[in-house]
Amino acid sequence: MSVRLLIPLVFVAVCLFTDSVAASDRPNIVVILADDLGNADLGYRGSQIRTPNIDALANGGARLESYYGLPLCTPSRAALMTGRYPMRQGLQTLVIFPSHKYGLPTDELTLPQALKEAGYSTYMVGKWHLGHGDRKYWPQNRGFDHFYGNVVGEVDYFAHERGGVIDWQRNGTFLKERGYYMDLIGDEAVKLIGKHDKSKPMFLYFASLAPHAPYQAPKADIDAYKDVFPDEVHRTYAGMITNLDRQIGRVVAALAENGMRENTIIVFTTDNGGATSALFATGARSPEERAESGGVELGAKPPASNAPFSGGKGTLNEGGVRLPAIFNWPAKIKPTVVNEPLHHVDVMPTLLALAGVSGDPSKPFDGKDAWGTIAEGKASPHDDVLINVEAFRGAIRKGNWKLTKIALLPGKTELFDLEKDLSETENVADRNPEVVQDLEARLIAYAKEQKMSQWMKSQVDFLGFQGATVLDQGYNVDRGLPREKPALPRK
Repeated sequence: MSVRLLIPLVFVAVCLFTDSVAASDRPNIVVILADDLGNADLGYRGSQIRTPNIDALANGGARLESYYGLPLCTPSRAALMTGRYPMRQGLQTLVIFPSHKYGLPTDELTLPQALKEAGYSTYMVGKWHLGHGDRKYWPQNRGFDHFYGNVVGEVDYFAHERGGVIDWQRNGTFLKERGYYMDLIGDEAVKLIGKHDKSKPMFLYFASLAPHAPYQAPKADIDAYKDVFPDEVHRTYAGMITNLDRQIGRVVAALAENGMRENTIIVFTTDNGGATSALFATGARSPEERAESGGVELGAKPPASNAPFSGGKGTLNEGGVRLPAIFNWPAKIKPTVVNEPLHHVDVMPTLLALAGVSGDPSKPFDGKDAWGTIAEGKASPHDDVLINVEAFRGAIRKGNWKLTKIALLPGKTELFDLEKDLSETENVADRNPEVVQDLEARLIAYAKEQKMSQWMKSQVDFLGFQGATVLDQGYNVDRGLPREKPALPRK
């Protein structure tokens, strides 16, 4: 390795190990990420869906009521894992498809990498979706000591495969296992906590697939809502959320049983808002196809609710990007409601600060250490919050103002006063030209810093066959042999 390359690596290492927090005082960290969870679909938010364990975390911790993610899975996870806006990695547009070869750039320092360098044991269970086409993108090569779950996007909850290809592994070994997805990752998380060496702090990333389509759940969880919701899809969706809640309860109980609960900070949120379009819910063309896919028919409304917000997954409306979020730490956080704007990018710098760890100075955070806002009632550390920016659209918030710009011709600029108009029904851009000018200039400044979307760059190749990736080839898990023929890519 050349001296030119070695110097920045040494500098990063020094930053990681230079801290003001004693190892014994470092908290255990559990980050729980739901998938496509509707903002209104939790018990503490008034839903008929039963979520007693999530409710307990909310009522005993800090409820963040102006918290933002990204419109879709991959960009949201990139923000959470790096503390940086996904436009800096070219991950701002759509998601990584099964036949895409790209992933989260390997020169990005991830949350588990930073914590691992500081002495944490790092575990992940569940859905990754930050790159699968090369093993270098897999979780166990991005800072996790242990990974159990799937690396692409949605899979069948019982077969653990997509398009006929198994996407289920433990530390790089693909598995054929029986069982419901959520029960299995719950089992794994409880085992990891039980075996954890408590002389070291622990980081657990519990990345739920639920309640993302396909809508599938154990019969008992579906039947529990037979007198609540008239249609089976809604009952199934509700059952998935209640099952997720059950697994969270098991994780919290395991922490308590192992004497770790008081010094464990639990972060709960979701990647984006619930799907309100069948296109984002495994859209089916017929009842028969719906039954097979586990989604909803095209034109039908998926079961998620983002009330009182408009829009949903895939949109820049509040319903697509404003998310339920909870920070719970019995030893440090008192029950409170936080209305200050925060974002997924704030999670990593906040957690690293609590652990006494710095990031990579060559990749500065967009997020801020938000501990003062979460636990001490201080104002948001942000002057503005970039919700997302792409080549054709973007949204930004400053104070109560939110500006959304659509750049595709004929174009559209919208300004909303979120204090008065949570549902974004009244565009007040014409009445507030100075606000529009300020926010538009900020948005464009961010846009000028974005990298070319890796999704857009890949589409020229994707229109033809890209060739088999590591996952597309699949594996005969009994003999370790490649499949005879790669499965066709499924969008």
